[in-house]
Amino acid sequence: QVQLVESGGGLVQPGGSLRPSCAASGSIATLYTMRWYRQASGKARELVATIGSCGTITLYADSLKSRFTISRDNAKNTIYPQMNSLKPEDTAVYYCNADLRSTDNNAYAAYWGQGTQVTVSS
Repeated sequence: QVQLVESGGGLVQPGGSLRPSCAASGSIATLYTMRWYRQASGKARELVATIGSCGTITLYADSLKSRFTISRDNAKNTIYPQMNSLKPEDTAVYYCNADLRSTDNNAYAAYWGQGTQVTVSS
């Protein structure tokens, strides 16, 4: 069984920063691309950032690339989105997504975390 667990969300003032994390654990043979999404209330889920398996390739939503970065620690199967200069419109539930091959019958699939709430408010 595979789990993705986001942590590090919370309440932050406008202009502040957060560095949440997403850790993958369980029956993982190989962890590939990981992604960070967000979903604001009443809106569609939006891709925020993508990081390749080696961590050298990163992609960002055009509207966020000046404020958000992403890194990963493959020894810990963890990604670290860095969110700076946060605005009230960044308020959303943030989700982790990972493509991986499980040791359970060698299956390849995408997994999601349960999400972490980020609220930007004074």
